[in-house]
Amino acid sequence: MTYENLLVETKDNVGIITINRPKAMNALNSQTLCELKEAAIEMNGNDAVKVIVITGAERAFVAGADISEMMGLTALEGRKYGELGQDVFMTIETLEKPVIAAINGFALGGGCELAMACDIRISSEKAKFGQPEVKLGVTPGFGGTQRLPRLVGKANAKELIFTGEMINAEEAYRIGLVNHVIAHDSLMEEAMKLAADIAKNGQLAVRLSKKAINGGLEVDLKSGCALEAEIFGICFSTEDQKEGMKAFIEKREAGFKEK
Repeated sequence: MTYENLLVETKDNVGIITINRPKAMNALNSQTLCELKEAAIEMNGNDAVKVIVITGAERAFVAGADISEMMGLTALEGRKYGELGQDVFMTIETLEKPVIAAINGFALGGGCELAMACDIRISSEKAKFGQPEVKLGVTPGFGGTQRLPRLVGKANAKELIFTGEMINAEEAYRIGLVNHVIAHDSLMEEAMKLAADIAKNGQLAVRLSKKAINGGLEVDLKSGCALEAEIFGICFSTEDQKEGMKAFIEKREAGFKEK
């Protein structure tokens, strides 16, 4: 597929999606959201891709949703716009393959929400984060009121959302919004290293681990452990399990084959 607002490439088993609207600070309009969903689905179905990295062009990761597109919406249109963003980000969150957000600059509003839909977030030291929607007279609408408290706790989430203020990368790391803070010029290099560390493992096991974590967080502990036991059992029906354990006993590198 040809994309107008994205750059899509595959490198060393890593699918890289770059949001490319630099004149608009990579703001998410409807077209970009739809393209992002299509690119994510395309990468998830590509056997050459084991890990997906999402980043932004030039100065921003994503500076937010496109205000020029939103400002004239009715209540019903606003709801549908929010549901579009939620659908795209839920698609990303529930992809079988791991998704890394390489946050190179401003991650505000919809940009912060996009980052939170990814499995792992690594941040440039220059990145800025925030949910500034209240300054525009609206609430976060692409999942921010739900994912942010799950990541950073209720009090931190309420402070960020109620004030609408930005925080820097170090503060984002302190409250648990990002996994790592990286020197700006090394961000993509480190993102690719992290992706390579994931890609060398048994891919069925990685994807099943993601399924267990995501599914378990939505239920009580007992139900989550039951899900884990079921998924753990499934692993023993795979060639990867046989190869991985045999390689361990034989003290050699495993040659995983299942995609």
